[in-house]
Amino acid sequence: MASETIISNPPPVNFTENALAELHKLRASLNVAENQYLRIGVKGGGCSGMSYLLAFDKKEEKDQEFAIEDIPVVMNRAHSMYVAGMVIDWEEGLSNRGFTFSNPNAKETCGCGQSFSS
Repeated sequence: MASETIISNPPPVNFTENALAELHKLRASLNVAENQYLRIGVKGGGCSGMSYLLAFDKKEEKDQEFAIEDIPVVMNRAHSMYVAGMVIDWEEGLSNRGFTFSNPNAKETCGCGQSFSS
């Protein structure tokens, strides 16, 4: 089965302006290949049971493809129920620097904000 392209309005997740700016910087500084996408998803592990996945990667067979602004994004179809409606932000402060995830589907989150349970 080939991967499918989904035109989603709105996309399953949203990025703040700060997060989009940081993604553009990362894509340029890491020389991310044109055939790579921003992968959003979840994986087992972390303090609360599941942790977020945000990385540049190639598209796989079970992926759905989205465009968020001009950033090509892929997500395993099965992950959408865990992240639908999530907002990803970039914070740069003295005590916290990195991507943050505000997930309306999370029942519990850990103190670092990088893992959750549903």
